[in-house]
Amino acid sequence: MISPTRVGWTVGAALLLTACSGAPVTLNKTDEPRFPAAERPIAKIVSPRWSTEEARDRLREADKVMDLARIAPGMTVADIGAGEGYYTIRLASRVGAKGRVLAEDIVPDVRDALAQRVTRERLDNVSVRLGEPDDPELPENSFDRVLMVHMYHEIEEPYKFLWHLRPSLKKNGAVVVVDANRSTQNHGTPPALLECEFAAVGYKRIELRPMPSAGGYIALFRPEGPRPAPEAIKPCRIAAGAQN
Repeated sequence: MISPTRVGWTVGAALLLTACSGAPVTLNKTDEPRFPAAERPIAKIVSPRWSTEEARDRLREADKVMDLARIAPGMTVADIGAGEGYYTIRLASRVGAKGRVLAEDIVPDVRDALAQRVTRERLDNVSVRLGEPDDPELPENSFDRVLMVHMYHEIEEPYKFLWHLRPSLKKNGAVVVVDANRSTQNHGTPPALLECEFAAVGYKRIELRPMPSAGGYIALFRPEGPRPAPEAIKPCRIAAGAQN
């Protein structure tokens, strides 16, 4: 078994703080900030594969997405919900030897299979790690792009996830979402709902385009203004099946 690469550190169940007296103080998980729940269905993870790689390449899906996301050589990109690595492999080629790709999945077996593929294909600019469902645990100020393809509707706590994600972006960094324009229970996210949830955590949409070759649309978001306090986040009440 190949040991997947992890990035820098791990986050445990408790954080160790130092009091003014110098004595350690433990902050438990129960003391973490509370985030609102999503007021719409959450899709279940059913497969790491959206379609065959050959079919997707015939439509030039990855090339078109990377072009619209303006992913260039030398960039550092996170592929969240990387699955079998369709985008991971192609991102590695696009960013080149001077760039970096972090591929993350929350399913251990999927993560392990991707780590084996990365090693087999000798992708020295790719790291693979196991993520958490509500926090990608990415290093701060590290990524030019964070890519989420056909997986946003599976995030159980989107406000918490997006709140933790924000600090990982570099200046002018962006989150790239590819999804289908259909209800979340049917494995899609209506664009109006997506924009509302991102805006609730302090992101501004900078682009939205139809993307039939990728099964729906592509949207880009960039942080704007201060990150809101978790208790100040207002959940979206747009109907989960609303079209835009």
